Amino acid sequence: MDIVQRLVAEKPVVIFSKSTCCMSHSIRSLICSFGANPAVYEIDKIPNGQQIERALLQLGCRPSVPAVFIGQELIGGADEVMTLQVKSKLVPLLIRAKAIWLWNGN
Repeated sequence: MDIVQRLVAEKPVVIFSKSTCCMSHSIRSLICSFGANPAVYEIDKIPNGQQIERALLQLGCRPSVPAVFIGQELIGGADEVMTLQVKSKLVPLLIRAKAIWLWNGN
């Protein structure tokens, strides 16, 4: 879990994904559409990916990807991020984490 905590501490938004996961791509696109620049770690492409996946599962990520952290806090997977978006809570969360500075919403 130390490796996940270290990676999450580096940027306001961190997404753990797999290159073949369409939901990971969709969540990344959504977050980028607000102007955020998340750190994205494709765990099927990096040497310690299996170790990271085990740590994400221990943290309660089911499925393990996408796993989204905003402001060093585990938000969850695609369902949780989409729920925040539908409730208009995703942008304020990104602003609080300093992932984006302002949002016009138009």
